Amino acid sequence: MPLQDILHEVYHEMQPHIGDGKVADYIPALARVDPKKFGMAVVTTEGEVLTVGDAAEPFSIQSVSKVFTLTLALGRIGAGLWSRVGREPSGTAFNSIVQLEHEHGIPRNPFINAGAIVVADVLLAGHEPRETLGEILQFFRYLSGDDTVYIDEDVARSEQATGFRNAALGNYMRAFGNIHNPVEKTLGVYYHQCSVAMSCQQLARAGLFLANGGRNPVSGQTVVTRERARRINALMLTCGHYDASGDFAFRVGLPGKSGVGGGILAIAPGNASIAVWSPGLNANGNSAAGTRALELFAKKTGWSVFG
Repeated sequence: MPLQDILHEVYHEMQPHIGDGKVADYIPALARVDPKKFGMAVVTTEGEVLTVGDAAEPFSIQSVSKVFTLTLALGRIGAGLWSRVGREPSGTAFNSIVQLEHEHGIPRNPFINAGAIVVADVLLAGHEPRETLGEILQFFRYLSGDDTVYIDEDVARSEQATGFRNAALGNYMRAFGNIHNPVEKTLGVYYHQCSVAMSCQQLARAGLFLANGGRNPVSGQTVVTRERARRINALMLTCGHYDASGDFAFRVGLPGKSGVGGGILAIAPGNASIAVWSPGLNANGNSAAGTRALELFAKKTGWSVFG
């Protein structure tokens, strides 16, 4: 069956479930998002773009941004990053402080909040926050081939005003010497990277290099080595959905990274990059309808990495 037909079939079957879950109301700007929104985009390694629903509408990508800041940080300091951030699933909530005490301020992985704050700290080294954010935004625009990608200042202010737990994580890691810059500057970078707004179409295009061995097949440019693309995908599969990463691997079988804005980026290596957006979250902070849609899509295409 042609991919566009599969996508339409998934969209049709999803209708009763659009609006499932609960929007992230602890961030005021996200509490106002219409829970009935649903979009999905698939960009194949041949460069074909397929969409359904609200796939052209920008939304706050939140933690999906962590895939791209990790890519930048690895480009900056390479394997040195792993002395400051682990590579293991956390088994606790994305904003948990519990493990940091046992593990002396070294976060379990780069996709939980503490890990992504360390990654932001790496990117900030030697720069002012404004320069660092300029570099991050430029990277998103370069990968998506779209200069309209922007940082939503309203969401960033919302995060800053309510980010007490992230401030606790940052200060706690600073006490262990794992945050090197002033905590408020590092957090400023972190809040703004999470506030990047993209559509499913832009996001799927940005993730395409991970489906194609590190090279963007549309622009022909190599973003990372094949080995690094494989390793980023491995981390997405094992750690990309917080303490529900095992369940996502079990149900969907694709590397993926979720965000509390309701977005999920999934990678089908060798085939396509897929982005889905539905703002209602399940108990683990992952898009309820988005996860279900990806499960259906993976089943119909047979694209699970487990065969």
